[in-house]
Amino acid sequence: MAATSTSALRTFASSPATKQLVSPNSSSRSLVSLPKPFPGLRTQELAAVSPVSAVSRRSFACRSQAYDESRPGGGRVQELYVYEMNERDRGSPAILKLSQKPVFSLGDLIPFTNKLYTGDLQKRLGITAGICIEIQHNEEKKGDRYEAIFSFYFGDYGHIAVQGPYITYQDTFLAVTGGSGVFEGVYGKVKLHNVVYPWKIFYTFHLQGIKDLPEELVVKPAEPKPDVEPHPSAKACEPGFTVVNYTN
Repeated sequence: MAATSTSALRTFASSPATKQLVSPNSSSRSLVSLPKPFPGLRTQELAAVSPVSAVSRRSFACRSQAYDESRPGGGRVQELYVYEMNERDRGSPAILKLSQKPVFSLGDLIPFTNKLYTGDLQKRLGITAGICIEIQHNEEKKGDRYEAIFSFYFGDYGHIAVQGPYITYQDTFLAVTGGSGVFEGVYGKVKLHNVVYPWKIFYTFHLQGIKDLPEELVVKPAEPKPDVEPHPSAKACEPGFTVVNYTN
């Protein structure tokens, strides 16, 4: 075995390809250079096809876009507060038990639509509309984790679309994925706080990429507590207690 290995090494060392790797002035026959992976390409050309270089450029472009000061609002974060109320008059939620199990289980669907009010509960804004997909039932905490995909409709002001986790026993953050009207180009996040699950929910939006919010929407929020209720005139959608063409 030793003789065979020595012979193989002599053959490898004497091959034309290997001679280029061996220093003629070194007694230890050490390697001094490696063959180029792309023969004939100059260093600049290699950099152009380098996957690491391409990824770095893409990452830099994404960061630059996220903090683009030229976008409306200049990257400034604006807060918007709204209440979602289920007043039990919209046939919501619907429950589609696809799992056919006694407790909520993976794949069960819950389409829903509820009413929206300004954060001070003085005006009716519109509605929410969307769907929750059951991900996991937590027996210990007597609650559920959903993947929620839904929109907030604000009458003539437009709408905001969000997606993310809805957990019935704790606060969560969802991504703001877009919008229309005064919310066109919006991005950011929204905090979902269950005041009384599932009847009263308080949202705090952190919005970027848009112009200044209309003054009508920028209000000091009412404290989210179990007995909180909309102003009676807002609940009745009386003139002066709704936004223009509020969504219903």
